[in-house]
Amino acid sequence: MILVFVEHDAGEVRPASKDALVFARGIAASIGADVDAVAIGGGAKATAPMMGGVRTLHAVGIEGTYAPAAWAQAIADIARASAPRSIMTAATDRGHEVLAYLGAKMAIPMIANCVDVALGEPSVVTREQWGGAVQQEISCAAPTLLLSLSPTAVVHSDGALADSIPAIQERTVEPAGDDLRVRLTRIEEKAGSSINLPEARLVVSGGRGVGGADRFSGLEELARQLGAGLGVSRAVTSAGWRPHSEQIGQTGVRIAPELYIACGVSGASQHMVGCLGAKRILAINTDPEAPIMARADYAVVGDLHQVVPAISEEIRRRTGGAT
Repeated sequence: MILVFVEHDAGEVRPASKDALVFARGIAASIGADVDAVAIGGGAKATAPMMGGVRTLHAVGIEGTYAPAAWAQAIADIARASAPRSIMTAATDRGHEVLAYLGAKMAIPMIANCVDVALGEPSVVTREQWGGAVQQEISCAAPTLLLSLSPTAVVHSDGALADSIPAIQERTVEPAGDDLRVRLTRIEEKAGSSINLPEARLVVSGGRGVGGADRFSGLEELARQLGAGLGVSRAVTSAGWRPHSEQIGQTGVRIAPELYIACGVSGASQHMVGCLGAKRILAINTDPEAPIMARADYAVVGDLHQVVPAISEEIRRRTGGAT
């Protein structure tokens, strides 16, 4: 059996976790195994209709807010009772944090940012390093593999999980005091786009070529029209034009959208590491020799402040101004 830790927002499975479930189903099918899932916190049981292909959903009610050690203990208890061949999760901040605590509690290694796995004795895992610029093959003899799955591990899975509903096992956990030393105390909404960049299917970004903090309105409008996340290059955050949370690159976030629209972004190697997972890249730049132009699937040589408004106007024309 393969066990997947599923992240959700009040019962709505996050896209990265849907991708992790699809990946786990593929690996399980190759060895004739089942897939179980564990969802924790309020609304965990409500995720069941989104768990196609999962045999059993372990819906864990837990006292208090998010506490990584307590969540890891809940997963460890399930794992000790069911002895899964592997425990997998999406390579998100929370997924990595919970899996790291879980590895410490179960005294087994964690392998991060995986793109392929062959379960066996030993198992062979391929993982990304340096933001995907290098792939590393690891042989691991641990009885249970702890893996976080890179955003590039699977094709995005919208609509791929609707073929069955799992059995539900509910349990309630009261965390021990030591497991509550680190816990979530409050959530503060960040300014700007509410779309999570690593999970965004479309991303619009701006680089130094935007020209200033007050010149992002065109990109913001295009992102709103497309339902896209808004990102930036390191040059933009270094200049203080936009927050670091929007930075795409080796020292920022990694994205894997269906389409990445890079506006005024030169495409330095540090930035390209962050968007290696993009299925298609559209680059808009006045410099035809900019590195990103050679890496793009589509390139427009022109001023982004003329090209982007023209794209937005065409979208309004085709949608009757509905966006």
